[in-house]
Amino acid sequence: MQRILIALGFIGLGTASALAADLPARTYTKAPVVSPGYNWTGFYVGAMGGYGWSENVNVGGFTIGTNDIKGGFAGGTLGYNWQAAGSPFVFGIEADGAWSDIKFSETDLGVTFEDRIRSFGSVTGRLGYAVDAALFYFKGGYAWANNRLSATDALGTFFSESRFHSGWTVGGGLEYGFTPNWSAKVEYMFASYDNENYLTAFTPGGVGFGFDVHTVKGGINYRFGGPVVARY
Repeated sequence: MQRILIALGFIGLGTASALAADLPARTYTKAPVVSPGYNWTGFYVGAMGGYGWSENVNVGGFTIGTNDIKGGFAGGTLGYNWQAAGSPFVFGIEADGAWSDIKFSETDLGVTFEDRIRSFGSVTGRLGYAVDAALFYFKGGYAWANNRLSATDALGTFFSESRFHSGWTVGGGLEYGFTPNWSAKVEYMFASYDNENYLTAFTPGGVGFGFDVHTVKGGINYRFGGPVVARY
């Protein structure tokens, strides 16, 4: 009886091996790795600040080189980006404004003369190239500045005139998204402001005054929307 059971066992193993040989071979495919792709689309708001300086001013039609007009500034940013799915190009529009302490000041015979850019801003178009969460961009458009000339002695300010200057600006920078909604940036801009007439109470027609300004700034933005798109 024992010999019969052993013989049946060997027959069963042989049959199972034959059936297994007839089955198709199984292959295993590794699941694709999903990596997040950063998308820049959305409205955003931000804060920024930096340093500005002027190399040229225009007084009465004459250009004068100077490195005495300089100082810091701080302000805010509002804008919108659009990036098509699968495209590295980012298009946007941005407006910013800043309170400024970019100025020149000199005291002579007890009187302090000051030229100060009290505030400035711009409305620009922006074109960028995204490498995932890094955005290299160029921007340019309209610029404005509020400038004040003043003279002060020991008794207080006895002369002050403010003018609104329009102009143009161009520059670029790098922005990096360190979370899906938060990004940080560094940026350089050049702005040229048209002449406006000052001292009209003292000189017929006044004296034209305009200036150029370079700025470097750092900032942080928060973007509303801008989904992370899965990329295989």
